[in-house]
Amino acid sequence: MQVNKENIDSIHRIDPESTGEIAGRFEELVHLLETESDDRVLAHVDAFHHSDLADAIGLLTGSLRKRLLELVKVDLDHDLLFELEDHLRKEVTDQLSPKEMAEVITEMESDEAVQVLEDMEAEERDEVLSEVPDEEREDIETGLAYPEDSAGRRMQTELVSVGTDWTVGRTIDFLREEEDLPEEFLDLFVIDGEEKPVGVISLSRILRSPRKTLMREIADETQVIVPAEMLQEEVALLFEKYDLTTSGVVDGTGRLIGMITVDDVMEVAREEFEEDVLRLGGVGEETVDDSVIQASLKRFTWLLVNLGTAILASLVIGLFDGTLEEMVALAILMPIVASMGGNAGTQTLTITVRALATKELTAYNAFRTFRKEFAVGLLNGVVFAVLAGFVVVLWFNQLDDRYLLGGIIAGAMVINMMVAGIAGVLLPLTLDRMGIDPAVASGVFVTTVTDVIGFLSFLGLASAILL
Repeated sequence: MQVNKENIDSIHRIDPESTGEIAGRFEELVHLLETESDDRVLAHVDAFHHSDLADAIGLLTGSLRKRLLELVKVDLDHDLLFELEDHLRKEVTDQLSPKEMAEVITEMESDEAVQVLEDMEAEERDEVLSEVPDEEREDIETGLAYPEDSAGRRMQTELVSVGTDWTVGRTIDFLREEEDLPEEFLDLFVIDGEEKPVGVISLSRILRSPRKTLMREIADETQVIVPAEMLQEEVALLFEKYDLTTSGVVDGTGRLIGMITVDDVMEVAREEFEEDVLRLGGVGEETVDDSVIQASLKRFTWLLVNLGTAILASLVIGLFDGTLEEMVALAILMPIVASMGGNAGTQTLTITVRALATKELTAYNAFRTFRKEFAVGLLNGVVFAVLAGFVVVLWFNQLDDRYLLGGIIAGAMVINMMVAGIAGVLLPLTLDRMGIDPAVASGVFVTTVTDVIGFLSFLGLASAILL
């Protein structure tokens, strides 16, 4: 390929250390949107990589975002549409006719088109698909037919496959002459007469092999093939475990129908990470662009649950109101026990939820994990019990019962931190066995257990020893 100035000017250089330059371009974009013409804005936008432009649109608000979306939708870049956050993408697609939307969808790989269309209402999606050419529509409908979060939804149907009797020379000639190939691919699949995969070959191996070599002779028969119904999280684990760049996807009969690539898996990993973080925080699928009402509604459920659990903890305290009246120091020290137990439980919970997600924690090592976390809770409980007891003795040195008080908080802390370790393992394991995502509800319940046990052990020991 001859490289000329026009080619060079069209290249967007990505410099990992150029965040300041990107921020400067964004500030200039805001200024242009506020003061300059449409042509000046579009000329400036052309300097953005589509991923950076998607981020910039997400940062804009109000009339500035509306104006920019109006401009970019005229000659919409399919890469930009795919990179936009879901709620921003909807703002764009709502302004496009089914025919305009179909034109953009047709330029996408089938897996990207599926991800864009799956968020639409069924009626709206059908209108768009009716405008898509038959071949592309069939590929998209194949992906949409599989369950959400499955390999079938994530796969792209565009792939390169060759027969077992093909030679390297024939394959290279085919790749050079065939026009209907994926834009980017790293591996080829070797299939038998029933279109079932029998091996996979990297492009580098093909290029290094003699032209007369049969493809089946150099194919890697230890390929990792996934069923279309497999959960995308499990596919991501396979990519990590076997260092894959590509994996074939087969239907119920074993026929090759698509492939998943490493960039798809990276997207899955990012989405799962974000989802787990949000769920652990009890905020659901909230974004920074949600309105006050939307954000409040998404947080309401778990705040309501938390209110109920807090009342439960308060009822436990109410059982010992007489004890608290006798010694005010107990009320001062109660939060220490509950807080230490809560933090210890959250630590164990985080490790357990991660281990469940990565399949490191199974029925075979559950008891070993339980035993280990119990021991960790006991050891930390003893260490911090000694520290807390020593602090309490110094703090309340004017009290005659200061040594007993130090012993009480030490004993309560040992008990609560052991319980925290147990709850941090058992609760997510139980929820997982019940088919409930442990990231959704474990945090609230672990905190409740440590609060209740912390107050109960501390005040119970105080009632028994001091009164």
